[in-house]
Amino acid sequence: MRVLFLTLLSFESLSERNLYTDLLRDFVKNGHEVYAVSPTEKREGKETHIVQEDHATIIRLQIGNTQKTNIIEKGISTIMIEPTFKKAIKKYFSKVKFDLVLYSTPPITLVSAIEYVKNRDGAKTYLLLKDIFPQNAVDIGMMSKSGVKGLLYNHFRRVEKKLYQVSDFIGCMSQANVDYVLKNNPEIDPKKVEVCPNSIEVVDKSVDDSTRRQIREKYGIPLDKKVFVYGGNLGKPQSVPLIIECLKTCENIEDIFFLVVGDGTDYRLLENYINASQQKNLKLMKRLPKEDYDTLVGACDVGLIFLDHRFAIPNFPSRLLSYMQAKIPVLACTDPNTDIGKVITEGGFGWWCESNDPDCFRNIVSRILQEDTEKMGENGFAYLKTHYSVEQSYETIIKHCEAK
Repeated sequence: MRVLFLTLLSFESLSERNLYTDLLRDFVKNGHEVYAVSPTEKREGKETHIVQEDHATIIRLQIGNTQKTNIIEKGISTIMIEPTFKKAIKKYFSKVKFDLVLYSTPPITLVSAIEYVKNRDGAKTYLLLKDIFPQNAVDIGMMSKSGVKGLLYNHFRRVEKKLYQVSDFIGCMSQANVDYVLKNNPEIDPKKVEVCPNSIEVVDKSVDDSTRRQIREKYGIPLDKKVFVYGGNLGKPQSVPLIIECLKTCENIEDIFFLVVGDGTDYRLLENYINASQQKNLKLMKRLPKEDYDTLVGACDVGLIFLDHRFAIPNFPSRLLSYMQAKIPVLACTDPNTDIGKVITEGGFGWWCESNDPDCFRNIVSRILQEDTEKMGENGFAYLKTHYSVEQSYETIIKHCEAK
């Protein structure tokens, strides 16, 4: 079977480790041919080129600059993504007949490219729904359903519905996502919506005591404290002001230490707080290479997840998986609409509180000092193997291609 994967994630090889390359490697392992279109922005100085691997072909497609640029260039580049992808498929894959098209959100704007391959080849189409846009932008005040911004919302809402229509199957990150999609899009056939969660090739990323000491000394992290780590984006979805309030309530709790590793649009807010407050049990670091970050997480004790309390859509952050494979339990501080807290608590590998209650966050942190975090981390790793391995995702998707 020939599989086409369309994404805005930049990768050069299937040997890289992320949600999508892990899944594509499993398709290759099961005897399928994988083709992918992955962009490289103009500022990187790389022309469009082909990467050829065993049973995999990747178009590294040059697109305009959508990051680290001005709003006008970003807008033009974003508009041009869809026709650029479609043109590349016609040029480089004109003689390849695809059986399955895989694609993820974000973005929602590859509809015509997906529809072109579906109509040309009679391919089945499978959407990996990783966020629900434009509603997520409305939730955190970046878009509105009325006024001038409402015009933009209505445009993207039409595109979103078109994407759902062209998709033969929609794989959601959790049951709450399934329920949300069906409730807010009653025209969708419930039979084509299912749970196909974030998944990875499961690797034990825990570290031994010697490595733990070495890593903590390398990064200036106390050896005698219970370390809570947050790794990832620091932007509007995470509500950095909320993170600051939660950290502030724990300023005087002995025997704990907070480590934040990441970057994003609101990184400066947290940096300014740290410089002004001089909170002693808190360290902020820029984003690390993936392998270094995974090792660092393994040297910590508890992973943190934060989500803005205003979210009406049920987000399910993929950073959960890096904590689980490091064998550390998770404290999720989120809105009440996501079911990530339910999964964590019922799975026996963490705690949950609402993200509008910093005092509750503090109380749980204090309680964790008395918990067996090592045992809970083992529970998380076992849950990861059972529920979030790429083998499960592969089987969920492939059954639709094998059905007659």
